[in-house]
Amino acid sequence: MKKKNVLKNNRDFNRIIKNNKPFKYKDYVIYLERIEDSNYHFGISVSKKLGNAVVRNKLKRQLRSIISKNDYQNNFNCIIILGKGILAKNYQQMDNNLQDAFKKLNILLGGANEEK
Repeated sequence: MKKKNVLKNNRDFNRIIKNNKPFKYKDYVIYLERIEDSNYHFGISVSKKLGNAVVRNKLKRQLRSIISKNDYQNNFNCIIILGKGILAKNYQQMDNNLQDAFKKLNILLGGANEEK
């Protein structure tokens, strides 16, 4: 995931969470905001309830790796919040679940998911 595609400001997180409905899929809560910008942005949130800093950073690294594998449509901001059940999943299960969520949200580029 490139630095230009990362959401970090607390004000952005609060705005997106306040103004959009959550999409819940297995161990993920995803907030999606459509924007007029010609790029896409992702934000990742991992609660302190999930473990110590080592565990949280590992989860964030894995999630960034999964996000980097795909090509996405432009014009959206996305916040992904991890749930407690994610600790029982391995990397492959995380990958499959997140890919399914992205397909349902219709943000992947190419194939039948592309908007015309």
